[in-house]
Amino acid sequence: MIRGEIFRGRFRKSYEEPAPFVPNRITKVSFRLQDILHTFKRGHKIMIQIQSTWFPLFDRNPQKYVPNIFEADEDDFLTVTNKVYHFSKYPTHLQVNVLQ
Repeated sequence: MIRGEIFRGRFRKSYEEPAPFVPNRITKVSFRLQDILHTFKRGHKIMIQIQSTWFPLFDRNPQKYVPNIFEADEDDFLTVTNKVYHFSKYPTHLQVNVLQ
């Protein structure tokens, strides 16, 4: 792994006012990763993984919006499907800087 980052989607608008996602509604999520310099040789490929939990490396994500995840009940831990859209109206993308 070259880079890993945990970003809680509930804070996509503000850290002061967390907000739940609305099921089946396309929602923009944008954030910056810290800079990292890495050399990819010609022909190398980059894989990106988007996950809703990184347990056991990080705390469990209940997948149901609760005010405090550390006080979630067992019933709050749900199985969910995450969707990433990529078409002209919703162009999911990764922007990288290239040094030459």
